[in-house]
Amino acid sequence: MKVNYRNKLLLTICAFLILPMGQATHAATLQNNFYNVVMQDGADPWVYKHTDGFYYFTKTTGGNVTIWKSAQLTTVDAAPTRVVETGCCGIWAPELHYINGAWYIYYAKDDGDNVNHRMYVMENTSADPTQGTWQYKGQITDPTNKWAIDGTVLQVNGQLYFIWSGWEGDTNVRQNLYIAHMSNPWTIDSSRVEIARPTHSWETNHSPHVNEGPQVVVRGGVISLVYSASGSWTNDYCLGLITASTTSDLLNPASWTKRSQPIFKSGNGLYGPGHHSFTKSPDGTEDWMLYHVAKYNNAGWNREVRAQKFTWHADHTPNLGVPANPNAPIALPSGEAAHTRYEGEEGTFGGVAYASQSPNGSGGMKAGHIDTPESYVEFSVHAPSAGDYILLARTANGTAGGNWSHLMLSVNDGTADKFHITNKGWENWGLSTARVQLKAGVNTIRFSKGEGYGEIDFFDIKPAN
Repeated sequence: MKVNYRNKLLLTICAFLILPMGQATHAATLQNNFYNVVMQDGADPWVYKHTDGFYYFTKTTGGNVTIWKSAQLTTVDAAPTRVVETGCCGIWAPELHYINGAWYIYYAKDDGDNVNHRMYVMENTSADPTQGTWQYKGQITDPTNKWAIDGTVLQVNGQLYFIWSGWEGDTNVRQNLYIAHMSNPWTIDSSRVEIARPTHSWETNHSPHVNEGPQVVVRGGVISLVYSASGSWTNDYCLGLITASTTSDLLNPASWTKRSQPIFKSGNGLYGPGHHSFTKSPDGTEDWMLYHVAKYNNAGWNREVRAQKFTWHADHTPNLGVPANPNAPIALPSGEAAHTRYEGEEGTFGGVAYASQSPNGSGGMKAGHIDTPESYVEFSVHAPSAGDYILLARTANGTAGGNWSHLMLSVNDGTADKFHITNKGWENWGLSTARVQLKAGVNTIRFSKGEGYGEIDFFDIKPAN
């Protein structure tokens, strides 16, 4: 019998929910939504969807460039990684670009002194950037060789341009945005041209004044350069917009027009959204943005990564809207497989653990009070086949002192591993993830007492591939 893709997917879904007699599991629901957080810790997210269908993600780690390779946009946190060593120090805002059949990493680095931050580039000619050899191509700079961070590449009309945030002189008065032409992916062959500096009140409300994190997206003959402004350490961090025509002289500052108001700022209880990247849904029909926000009000540089869909204005500039409500589910990216969801309050509890009300929980309830060594919440989970699965849990940690906590996660009485939960306060839900091996049929997943305290709203299970 011929089974088309849609029917095959439905059969797979049913396999999660329909079990042989005698194999009881906890109630599960099929969900086509998620709660926006895709990585519970990190800043300066960059994601690129390649022609092989995979998402390649990186962020600021400080000491290297780490690349995540994920088949799905919402599961990047649990994806396999490749660490690319860069040497000391201050490795900021790396980006991964595919240009003329090769991969390039652009990253800022210094020698331990921020004054010496400059941009550097590495190359990999393998088909997969998590494989092969990364070769150091050196510093990428214009003739001034001034302080530089947040470099990105614009490919348009068969030409390459480098855009970055830098100082005008040798001291940190302000960060401007500069552009220069490139003769190849590792060489600038023109003078730098300033295309933006902080001038509006919402760009100059903290010192030093900041324009940084430039990202470009091209549509309908319009280049939209979306950048971050204001102090990245404040709730006022936001996104602004500069535009140019694809037919204009991009090295002429007059070709670029800055909007007078930010296009994305704090809202819905989320603070300081900024330093983003653009990508597509798995089926290519939707436009998505990844960005970082403060984990809580006035959290400063303690940040997490969120994702949401965006649309377009009639003038071909991006309509980013507002940060998605953190306590309302949003639809999964189009083409991403549904999640099988287990609500925390429906588990089996042991010790002093029990279900309690949750004002921001998905069903108004949560699993918590896993407070003593014998305490746990346990679930019977059905897998249609043996293999590698991704577990994504909506978690919270308000342990006194502000430290990370962890529960202990075990599968089928195997060795328990630490299941880390960032500290954002109770009812300020985040995301904890793990890759787990499940057997075909019924599996037991248990969360038990670890270090500090943690609660679970729900967790989703889906095949890793």
